[in-house]
Amino acid sequence: MVMLWLPPPLVAGGDMLVLVHGYAAHAGTWEYSGINQILRSNGWRDATDPYVADKVFYTATLPAQAPLTYQANLLLAQLQRLRAYHPNKELTLVGHSAGGVVARLALLNGNPTRVARLVTIAAPNLGTPRASQGLHVVKDKPFFCPGPGWRYLKSNLGGDAYNYLEDSEGALYQLLPPQFNSLIGRINLLPHPGVSYHSVIRRYGDVLVPAFSQDLNNVPALRGKSRTWLTDTGHFLGPYDGQVLLQIISERQSG
Repeated sequence: MVMLWLPPPLVAGGDMLVLVHGYAAHAGTWEYSGINQILRSNGWRDATDPYVADKVFYTATLPAQAPLTYQANLLLAQLQRLRAYHPNKELTLVGHSAGGVVARLALLNGNPTRVARLVTIAAPNLGTPRASQGLHVVKDKPFFCPGPGWRYLKSNLGGDAYNYLEDSEGALYQLLPPQFNSLIGRINLLPHPGVSYHSVIRRYGDVLVPAFSQDLNNVPALRGKSRTWLTDTGHFLGPYDGQVLLQIISERQSG
């Protein structure tokens, strides 16, 4: 379920980025968006490179339709393996969209893998109404077509898109806005580790996650603790996000 290639730890210190994709996405998202190339052009080495440099990045591969808690457990196992290979690198964890929530879940319970920095990009930190809409498509039945016949009809009319949505039911429930006993509602009240938090927020044009939900400062447990980075792009990743990541890292290094 989680694929990770680990070369020998030739460089003890330095920096490490772990990139976590979002819902209905995969590790290739970071490559196709141009972000990986921007990192390579600025001295970062891909984990598949035979030489592990001072600055190295990895891309997580997670089952994007699975419940977020399940994905977080897989991510945590991957981070633990990385720590065994890179015990002294400063770890920045970056999550796009739902991957931002998955990454934040992996920090809880004492930050066991010593993440130094969390960057969330267009993440539904306060959930998203789109999750409710997705559940509505999957769960609702018209009065004239009760029983399993309605599921058969939707599956045949909707095809792979509907089937993927149906398989994502657990993830969609966990992406609902805060409410009684919801995942987002619970974790947003839990103590968070004292790492450096950064929220990359789409000011305009994000039709999937409202801008206020993307700001970690609106999480009750993190009020006033996140640096915000405003962009005018849409929800999906693009080269500009690579530039923002470089700026976040360089400000830490220069400071």
